[in-house]
Amino acid sequence: MMNNQSRQRLLTIMAIVCFGAFVGDKILFTPLLNIWKDRSVRIEELEKNLSKGKLLMDREEDLQRRWQSMKENSLPLDKSLAQSQVLKSADRWATESGITVSTFKPNWKEYQENYITLDCRAVAQGNLSNIVRFLYELEKDPLAVKLEQVEITVNDEAGEKLTLGVVFSGLQILEDEL
Repeated sequence: MMNNQSRQRLLTIMAIVCFGAFVGDKILFTPLLNIWKDRSVRIEELEKNLSKGKLLMDREEDLQRRWQSMKENSLPLDKSLAQSQVLKSADRWATESGITVSTFKPNWKEYQENYITLDCRAVAQGNLSNIVRFLYELEKDPLAVKLEQVEITVNDEAGEKLTLGVVFSGLQILEDEL
C-alpha cells in the first residue's frame, strides 16, 4: 500500500505534469499549430496566384494582341470626331439592317482617369429580323463599342412592328498603360 507521503508526491508530480502539459499547449503547441495553419493558407493563396500568373504568361501574346486591337479601334481623342464616328457607324448599322432610328442620344461619361465612354441611347422601329440584324451589326463592328442594354417592345397585336431601345457605349482610351 501507498503511504500518504508517496501519494502526495505522486499527486504533486501528476499536477505538475498536467500543469506543464496545459502551459505547453497554450504557449507552444496551439500557437505553433495556428502558425502552421496560417502558413498553409498563405501557401495555398500563393499557389493560386502562381497558377493565375502562369495562365496570364501563357495568354500574354493573345492579351497583347487584343489590347492593341482595342487601342486601335477605340474612339479618337477628339470628342466631336469620336461622336461623329459613332453616329456614322450607327447610321451604317441602321442602313444595313433596314431599321428606322427615331432617337439617338450620346452622352460622355468619365469613369477613370485613363478612359472615357460615350454612352449612346437609341430608339428604333422595325421587325424582328431588322432588330436582330441591327444588333448583329453593332456587335461585329470593329469600333470599340459594347452593347449595354436592350429593350424590345411590341407595337401591334401581330407582333410585326417592334420598337428597340438600345444602350451601347464606345471606349475612348486617354493614355497608354501597356
